[in-house]
Amino acid sequence: MQLDIDPDSTSPLYRQLFERIRQSIHDGNLVPGSRLPASRELAGELAISRNTVNSAYDLLVAEGYVDARRGAGYFVARRLPDMVPRAALSEAGEARETGRGVSRRGEHLAKASRPVTDAGPAFQRGLPALDRFPFRQWQAHLDRHSRRPDFRLLRYQDEGGLHELKRALHAYLTRYRGVRADPDQIIIVTGGQAALDLIARLIVDEGDQVAIEEPGYLGARDALLAAGATLMPVPVDDEGICADLIEPGARLVYTTPSYQFPLGVTLSAARRIALLNWAADHDGYIIEDDYDSEFRFRGRPLSCLQGMDQGGRVIYMGTFSKVMFPALRLGYIVSPRHLAGSFAAALRKTGQDAPLVLQAAMADFIDSGQFASHIRRMRNLYRDRQARFVTLARQYLGHLLDVRATDAGMQLAAPFKVALDPERVRRSALAHELDVGLLSSCYLGRPVIDGLFLGYAGVPEEEVESALRRLALACEAVLEDPVRNARVRRSGPPAAGGS
Repeated sequence: MQLDIDPDSTSPLYRQLFERIRQSIHDGNLVPGSRLPASRELAGELAISRNTVNSAYDLLVAEGYVDARRGAGYFVARRLPDMVPRAALSEAGEARETGRGVSRRGEHLAKASRPVTDAGPAFQRGLPALDRFPFRQWQAHLDRHSRRPDFRLLRYQDEGGLHELKRALHAYLTRYRGVRADPDQIIIVTGGQAALDLIARLIVDEGDQVAIEEPGYLGARDALLAAGATLMPVPVDDEGICADLIEPGARLVYTTPSYQFPLGVTLSAARRIALLNWAADHDGYIIEDDYDSEFRFRGRPLSCLQGMDQGGRVIYMGTFSKVMFPALRLGYIVSPRHLAGSFAAALRKTGQDAPLVLQAAMADFIDSGQFASHIRRMRNLYRDRQARFVTLARQYLGHLLDVRATDAGMQLAAPFKVALDPERVRRSALAHELDVGLLSSCYLGRPVIDGLFLGYAGVPEEEVESALRRLALACEAVLEDPVRNARVRRSGPPAAGGS
C-alpha cells in the first residue's frame, strides 16, 4: 500500500493518512475485508507516531470505511458507505461535500477540534497528579448519592446548579479567592470549556470585538470565534496583559490573571486596576479565568478581579478539572448579579448543566474539608515536582531549551535556545510517546516566541527523568536535520517570577 504523507503540509498528518487510505479504498486498491497494517508497523514505515496512525484509523472506523476487531486489528469494511464517483473526489469537490450544511459556527468548532493523543502523562498541560488523587474518598461521596439518590437529584434542574454545591463553592471561593457574590450568582456547568462557551453565547454578538491575551489560551479563542467575535490580540509582558493597549472598540476582555496561559506570569495589581477602569469607562466586561490560582508556591495570591469589581463588570470562571481530574467535567461561573438569571436560563436551554448526582458528591467533598486538604497537598507536591523537573530539564535539555521555574501553575514555558522547527519537534516527541505543547500555537498572529510548554504536575517522580531524556532525543533528532529545520529562533518569554 503506497501512502504519501507530507510532513510539511498544513494538513495534520492523521488527516492526510485518513484521506490516503480512504482514497485507496475508493480506488479499489484496498478491497473489502482486507486487513490494514498494524499501527506500529505502519508508523515505522511512514516514520510517524503510532498516535497519528491510531487517530487516522479511528476516523476511518467512525466514518464506516474500516471495522475494528478486538485482538485482530483493522479491516476494510465489507459494507462501505455510499461512494461518490471518483471524479468528484477532487480536493475542491471533497471540500464542498464535507462542508455542505455546516454553519459558520460549526466550521469554527470543527477547525478547533484537536485529536487527543494516547501518549502518557508526560508532558500534558493541565493534567493533575492522578497518582495522588484520593479516589476512595471521592468514591464514597459518589456512592452515597448514587445508591439511594434523593428525588431532587433525579429531576430536571432549573436553578443554575444544585443549591448545596453552590453554597459550598460560595464558601470556598469567598474564603480562598476573595470572591464577592451570593450563591445564586454561581452557575454550575460541565467544565471550563462549557463555561467559556456559555459566556460567549450570552455576551458576544456577531462581529463584537474581543481582546484576548497574546499568546493566550486556545480554548477561549475557539469559543469566542465560534460565537462570531472579532479577536483583538493584546501583548503580554512580565506584568500580564498590557491593559493600555486594548483597543477602544472592544466589548470584552478575556484574561488569565493568576497564571497567564501559557507564559506563567501573574497580572500585577496596577494592571488589575487598569483593567477594571477600562471596563467601567468603556461599558465592557472582563472574563476572569482563574486558571491555576490554587497552585501558588511563593507569596500570597493577589485578590481576584471579581472581588475588586464594584460595577458588575467581571464574569469569573473556574474548573474542578485541574484540581481533581479532567474527566470530571465540572466547572462554574460567578455571574454579575444582573446577569445571573440570564445565565441560569441559558444553562437550561443549552444542555450544559452537570449531572446532579455529581454535583451532590462535589458539594460533600468540599464540605468535608477533603477538597481544601487535597489542594494543600497538591500545592506542596507540585512545588517539589517543579523543582525536580527544572533541575533535570536543565541537565538534559539546557542546551536546547530555556527552562525556568515559576511561582505557580502546573506547566512551564520553555523557549528554544537554538533554531528548531516546533511542529517537527512535536511530531518527534509524539514518536517518543510524549505530548508537548507549542508556544507558537498560542498566538493568533505571528509568534514572538518559539518553544514548548510542558506539563510537569501529572508526571510521577519515577517517570520524569526518563521522559526528559526522551524529549532530549526527540529535539536532537530534529536538530540534526539542518535542511528541514531552517527556522529563525525568536526571543524568550517575560520573566515569570522564577529563576
